Amino acid sequence: VCFIPGGLDCSISFVSHVLGKVCVHGWQKEILGVLVPRLTDLTKSDCIWQRICWQLVECVPDRWMEAVVLGFVQRAPGADVLSRLLGNLVVKNKKAQFVVAQKMLLLQYGHTTAVLQNLLGYLALDSSRRPLLLRLLQDLLETWSSSSAVKHSPAEQQLYISKAILICLSHLKEPEIASCRQELLTSMMEGVKCHLESSLPQLRRLGMVVAESISSNINTEGPVLKFEYEEDDETRELKSLLVQTPSFCVVPSLPDDRSETAGAALPLVPERNEKSCTAALVKADEESDAELDSDDDLIPYDMSEDKELKLKAPVYIRDCIEVLTGSRSEDVDKWEATVKALESLVRRNPAATREVSVELAKILLHLEEKTCIEGFVELRQRAQVAVLITDPIPVAKYLTSQFYSLNYSLRQRMDILDVLVLAAQELSCPKFHGKTKHSGVQKPCIQLLPESESSKGWRRIVDERIKSKTRRFDMGQSRVELASCPNEFNSVAGYFFFPLIQHFDRPLTTFDLLGEDHLVLGRLVHTLAVLMYLAVNTVAVTAMGKALLEFVWALRFHTDSYVRQGLLSCISSLLLSVPTERILADMTEELLETQSWLGDVMEKDPDGDCRRLALQNLLLIENLKKKLEAVPS
Repeated sequence: VCFIPGGLDCSISFVSHVLGKVCVHGWQKEILGVLVPRLTDLTKSDCIWQRICWQLVECVPDRWMEAVVLGFVQRAPGADVLSRLLGNLVVKNKKAQFVVAQKMLLLQYGHTTAVLQNLLGYLALDSSRRPLLLRLLQDLLETWSSSSAVKHSPAEQQLYISKAILICLSHLKEPEIASCRQELLTSMMEGVKCHLESSLPQLRRLGMVVAESISSNINTEGPVLKFEYEEDDETRELKSLLVQTPSFCVVPSLPDDRSETAGAALPLVPERNEKSCTAALVKADEESDAELDSDDDLIPYDMSEDKELKLKAPVYIRDCIEVLTGSRSEDVDKWEATVKALESLVRRNPAATREVSVELAKILLHLEEKTCIEGFVELRQRAQVAVLITDPIPVAKYLTSQFYSLNYSLRQRMDILDVLVLAAQELSCPKFHGKTKHSGVQKPCIQLLPESESSKGWRRIVDERIKSKTRRFDMGQSRVELASCPNEFNSVAGYFFFPLIQHFDRPLTTFDLLGEDHLVLGRLVHTLAVLMYLAVNTVAVTAMGKALLEFVWALRFHTDSYVRQGLLSCISSLLLSVPTERILADMTEELLETQSWLGDVMEKDPDGDCRRLALQNLLLIENLKKKLEAVPS
């Protein structure tokens, strides 16, 4: 550091120009990594150096101001240090104000939580900058409560804005909150509605946490919002931002005798009062003991050999139907036993189940929990899957027709989709048998003949000797032979798939897939992707692929990211399931249009998962082309 003797005036605008040009040309980290720590030390106790530093940043030209301000904010060790280095730059310079209050918070979202705390803490440390903090909070809440922003911005940006809102709230004082209480309340109600309508669980949880925080700050005495959600590391981090530790003071470590300190902080109880309290407790204990002593003459019953009576579950399918449709309250125990045993009973009696399969599927679809039975939802779902597997065609027709019917809740419609997927998975999976091909395996999965201990011993010794004397280049792995049974999903895939894809664009009074019920639309799209993937090597796979491609093309510009992720999964399933020659022969034009759309998604979609899936699909298409080129003509 150079000193100018004689009290002469000097200008540091040249140094400011040099600093700005060096930072904007990519040497920001190198120069500020040395300059910021040095200026931090010099400005601790010297107000002249503070004025020099303020003048240094104020004289930076506007075209280089962003690089300099951003470097100072990122490298300052705390908000108090940043306040000493920048002063009231954001009040005096419009470019710096735009960078700090707009660009770094509303147009960017890659900065760390520490940078956010530095930036917003800097705005809160001076009375001339606090109005800017209040205005910034209103801008953040306007973006957070915008339905368009929630739909079209990535989840990472939503998290970033939520963190900034909570940090701003932690810095506001009661008079400032009172001055904008109504605006905060309006933004909170609009924002929580937009977030709860989202299909992504992360965004819904963000909306709940931020709404709870705003409610607790604006209603310090009255009732506050409270949501039920599962806490994770992200939620705990967000809540911790509401508690601010002053950045300008170091929190001292607790002394070793913290118990003594804690004890000293407690009010001392006079010895006389302590004795009277002790006497009162002893007297109360004696009275309770006297009450207990009065029942000592009663002899307890010996219940050591008692056993809980287990109600026998029905053994016939029709008996189960009678129990599940009955309304008598005294049959609750029998109802529970029926629900628990229904799946195994259906699988053991396929012939009897087929006689009443549709009726049983209808009962299970409308079945509600009468008692607090553990795992009721899973038990009901497994029973539905068992019925659908036992009699696939009529039950699949019934379930797919009910998906678009009136008077069903969204939960029931999503239950139908889950049952169809689980049943399709079970029907399409081949059964594994324990017959192995590898002759060197010592313990096959199923032993057909029992062996004595002696035979096991000598066989093990011989195998070890052979193994030690034999040189093998590749042992390989034991491969379990698949049973040569047909794919049961082959003949019924169309009954699962085509009815679901037919009426998606026909709104009902209580059900609109293309409107507000986009959560169910997302589940439907993902269900179709799974069914398409499971239909590999089936007869109807080409027709299913064509119909699915038309379905995807109609919804490709949907605003919900969860729906778009499902559409891209449908493309992946189609490329993996439909034979390559069928794709290139029957869907050439559609494939070219899809490839162009995937390129746009990969470059422009705000959702990271959508971009990843689009890239994956483009790679699959390239692999298909390479396969075609490799085939000799």
